[in-house]
Amino acid sequence: MNEDYSPPQDPLDVIHEDAELIVVNKPAGLLSVPGRGEHLADCLLSRVQAAFPGALLVHRLDRDTSGVMVFGQTPHAQRNLGRQFEERKTKKTYVARLWGRLEPKTGTVDLPLIVDWPNRPRQMICHETGRPAVTDWRVLRYEGDTTRVRLTPKTGRSHQLRVHCRALGHPILGDPFYATGPARDFPRLMLHSEELRLKHPESGQSMKFRAPAPF
Repeated sequence: MNEDYSPPQDPLDVIHEDAELIVVNKPAGLLSVPGRGEHLADCLLSRVQAAFPGALLVHRLDRDTSGVMVFGQTPHAQRNLGRQFEERKTKKTYVARLWGRLEPKTGTVDLPLIVDWPNRPRQMICHETGRPAVTDWRVLRYEGDTTRVRLTPKTGRSHQLRVHCRALGHPILGDPFYATGPARDFPRLMLHSEELRLKHPESGQSMKFRAPAPF
C-alpha cells in the first residue's frame, strides 16, 4: 500500500445497533482493519471501537470498497456471525459500475482464484490450485459507455468481484489493480456493498441491512 494513505474523515455512519451487533456504512478509502505501520492505524474497526468499545471484527471489505459491514458486540455474537459468513448463510449484494456494455443481462462467473504472490495483494485465476469462486451478476442499466450491475457473490474470496468482472472483459471503474486506461481514471473504485442479510446471533431473526450506493 502506498504511503499517502489519507482516509476520509466522515462521521461514523451507523445503520443499526443493538446489544449483539453493530452495522455501519464504510466509506471508500478507509481500511477495515489496521495496516502495517503507524500511518495505517486509522481504520473502521478503530473508529467503531471508539464509539462502541466492545465491538469485535467479523468480516472485512477492501479499503477502496464502500458499504455495509457488521461487527459483533459480544464474543458469542462474533462467533455466531463469523460462522454464518464461513458457512455462506449470509447474503451479500453489491452494486458496481463496469467499463463497457456487459451482455447478456444476467449470468454467473465460476472461476477459481489464488493470490498472485509476486504481485500481492492482487489475485489471479488458476484452474489448477485456485479456490472455488462464484459470482452472479445482473445488469441494472447502461450508462453511456458503462454498465451498472448488481453482483451477488456465492463465495467470499479476496478481490473476487474485481477479478471476476475483469475476466468478463468489463473491469470495475476506478480499480487500481485490475482496470487500465480510461477505465481506471475514476475518482474511486465503483464498488459498493449495498445489502447484507443475516440472522440475528441471539434471536435467530432474519435481518436485512442496506446502504445506497454513493455513485
